[in-house]
Amino acid sequence: MTNYRWVICSMLFFATTVNYLDRQVLSLLQPILEEEFHWTDNDYGSITAVFSLFYAVSMLFAGRFVDRVGTKKGYAWSIAVWSLGAALHAVCGVVTERWVGLENAEALRLAQGADLVAQISMVSVTAFVVCRCVLALGEAGNFPAAIKATAEYFPKKDRAFATGIFNSGANVGAIVAPLTVPVMAELWGWETAFIVVGLVGFVWLGIWQFVYKRPEENTKMNAAERAYINQDIEADAAAGLVAAEAPARKMSFVECMKYRQTWAFAFGKFMTDGV
Repeated sequence: MTNYRWVICSMLFFATTVNYLDRQVLSLLQPILEEEFHWTDNDYGSITAVFSLFYAVSMLFAGRFVDRVGTKKGYAWSIAVWSLGAALHAVCGVVTERWVGLENAEALRLAQGADLVAQISMVSVTAFVVCRCVLALGEAGNFPAAIKATAEYFPKKDRAFATGIFNSGANVGAIVAPLTVPVMAELWGWETAFIVVGLVGFVWLGIWQFVYKRPEENTKMNAAERAYINQDIEADAAAGLVAAEAPARKMSFVECMKYRQTWAFAFGKFMTDGV
């Protein structure tokens, strides 16, 4: 039996790592950005609050989008949007400079006068909020797409283990970020940190286009692995619970709310998913 399903699991792991790497960059660069754009704690709090709210709302629609366009396209759109959002953070400084009429970052940092400082802060916060919303819109699709891919490539008995593997990418991303982002900011400027993490996502996207196919279309898998993946369907068909060729019935959002598992998952994510 081939083991191509673990290649897919590895891709999900790296995507989740990039997901959490991207969202950690702003917090690690907060001291630098506060100095350059004259932010207060309230300004930074407003940016993170809008991100959290937009991420939460986007999660309500991300799963349906992935179901509609399919796992491959859904994941591709998700990481493309959030990688673009991550890279766009790098232009916030330029936008602020042009808007307030200053030449460079040093001029922003040394700006004097209450009105000018307030304008720099307002413009920069607005620019970062827009970028964070783009980031949140894309990142909301990561877990719905990853879970759908896991369901397509793993039988029920292996899904918890596979989910645990790709979900560990969240912790890895949170560890890698403080080891790399401050170094890049110190050597090449804070803009470079946003650009690099955005490019990493596009690299993953390019690999994903060649790696992912539905199991029944994947020529790198043999019949034994497909049979292993589809063992639940075959077992149910043998027991007369479902027809062997019966398509899976789609469940409405309202129907999902009737299951305790839905509420347990929602509560767990609500209590633990950090930004």
